Amino acid sequence: MTFLYILGIVVVVIVLLLIIALFLPDGYFIEKSAIIKKPCEFVMDKVADFHNYIQWNPWGQKSDKNDSNITGLSKRPGHKYSWKGSTRGAGSLTLRDIDERHLHFDLEFIKPVRTTAHDNWLFEDWGIDETKVTWQNFGALPYPVGRLKGYMFHKNLNRQFTEGIKNLKKLCER
Repeated sequence: MTFLYILGIVVVVIVLLLIIALFLPDGYFIEKSAIIKKPCEFVMDKVADFHNYIQWNPWGQKSDKNDSNITGLSKRPGHKYSWKGSTRGAGSLTLRDIDERHLHFDLEFIKPVRTTAHDNWLFEDWGIDETKVTWQNFGALPYPVGRLKGYMFHKNLNRQFTEGIKNLKKLCER
């Protein structure tokens, strides 16, 4: 009898979590900006060329043993940064589109969870030899687990993007 009671409670909790997940956001959006005391082209190069990107991105700085690879021509569509590591999992970031003020990347995570996201960058002239850089990231939160973990996921990403934009500013302005 106790077993059936416990089983009933577990089923009710699971059903409640599934119902709650239906009403939670199915995606996320993060945006960070900074004013960097360097011209647009200089700042854009630190983002569009993955040889520079790995110097400031917040995830590469925290990884332990990892295997990363950069392929394609820098600052051209198809330029790709791939990684595998015990801390960061596995995935890739591919430059999809570029113009004189915008970068668009496709982000694919393979491990620990298979999902995709998108990075958009805007570079604006801001004063004399200054750039306002805006970094946007957005993606889906799969049902039900992604939606249930969405708040913590968003909170962690928000902190990491703040660190990343600070690292980019520091790298450009030294």
